[in-house]
Amino acid sequence: MALRFESLDSDIAGRCGKLVAGTTSIKTPALLPVINPHLQLITPADMKMMGIDAIITNAYIFSRSMQYRERALTEGLHRLLGFDGLIMTDSGSFQLSVYGKIPLSNTETLSFQRDIQSDIWVPLDIPTPPSADRATAERDLAITMERLHEAKRTFGDDAPIAAPVQGGRYTDLRERAGREIGEMGFLFCPIGAVVPLMEGYRYRELVDVVMAAKRTLPSAACVHLFGAGHPAMFALATAMGCDLFDSAAYALYAKEGRYLTTHGSYKADKLTNLPCACQVCRTHTAGELCTSGERERLLALHNLYVTVAEIARIRQAIVDGTLWELVDDRCRGHPQLLSGYLELLQHAERLETHDRVAKRRFFYRGAESCQRTEVIRYQEQLRRLRLGSRVLVAFDSKMRQGFNDLLLFKPPFGPYPRELQETFPIGQTEVPDWDEAMVRQGCRGIRALIDSHPASTVVVACSARWLPVVRSELHGVDVCE
Repeated sequence: MALRFESLDSDIAGRCGKLVAGTTSIKTPALLPVINPHLQLITPADMKMMGIDAIITNAYIFSRSMQYRERALTEGLHRLLGFDGLIMTDSGSFQLSVYGKIPLSNTETLSFQRDIQSDIWVPLDIPTPPSADRATAERDLAITMERLHEAKRTFGDDAPIAAPVQGGRYTDLRERAGREIGEMGFLFCPIGAVVPLMEGYRYRELVDVVMAAKRTLPSAACVHLFGAGHPAMFALATAMGCDLFDSAAYALYAKEGRYLTTHGSYKADKLTNLPCACQVCRTHTAGELCTSGERERLLALHNLYVTVAEIARIRQAIVDGTLWELVDDRCRGHPQLLSGYLELLQHAERLETHDRVAKRRFFYRGAESCQRTEVIRYQEQLRRLRLGSRVLVAFDSKMRQGFNDLLLFKPPFGPYPRELQETFPIGQTEVPDWDEAMVRQGCRGIRALIDSHPASTVVVACSARWLPVVRSELHGVDVCE
């Protein structure tokens, strides 16, 4: 019943893939709504009808439930919940973090998850909150890693066991955990204890933590971001390489009377219109939604519809090669999400190694676009050009006397030969009027060309408008009008 993951399409570090657990498979990225058997606003059967193929529930709750424990053991989770898709179970680590201890050992909770026929089991890891000091984070990580070793020894290599990546806010500990988990052969790897970062809108730190774990996890591992529930941040997380999300937000927000959108949430009783095309919003007015006796359930349905639709939108963006544009859209909905986006761009050199070679388009959206993976890759590839002894880089298309080669200039990428003008990214770039940021980035492409061709003399011809900018970026280079 070993877990298998296959990537079928990719963009940035995001992947459309297939996760297989036994005889069940799901498409990724995927959302796993959280199910509490005692508090079901929406049933798993309803979720299946909405196109949801996977859910997550808490094995500890079932193990302590007088109502459901024996039924879960005799019937199995799938029959009990009326859901034939993939079911993942958490171990009780959340309760452990809240109460300090629970009456189950690591092997006992894994055995229980096996016995109730869960498709993916989670060991009793130790979630280290971001507020913990380093000594605590190291101690908690050591316990988590020992429990992962224990799980392997007890249940074997083919058991569908998840390996949570812990380490608190310390990126070197997250890297260490990812490396050791990979060496143990785990290929389903949740990144844990990040809910406080998301609840506090600390998206910059979230990016650093996730990217640290991704640096050392196997590229073949399916990565689950524990507790990522708001659709506004799914695109950002996917771009980092997260494949699965579990969410109780659809229900928690509904209990608070909150109406989810992909750019934030609203108090439902403050709405005069419902800006959504889901079934709930098309069959109710804002007033009817707020006064309905089923308000909580209706809000939960809407929230889940919005969340599922965003997952589908992300999948399509990956296939189209437009995930950067979607990330840009979503992260401008909140200042702290924008902060996370800017931090992600600081990791662009590493993301470039995962990004696809050709895409539908490159849509310039301001200075942030200058740091994208496509720009980094193009400027790195300039070293492959074969050039003569004298090279002209021209902002127009005119060839001057005395040069062996003419390269044209397109910001933010830089110089290119005519032969590449129909290829990606030069030919598929949608650029508005040039601005200073893109021209400066393009000049860095010229500098990369010069540095990689020491036997060539490069001269730059530009318009009077850009002459000061080009000269400030290219000290020591012959720049003329």
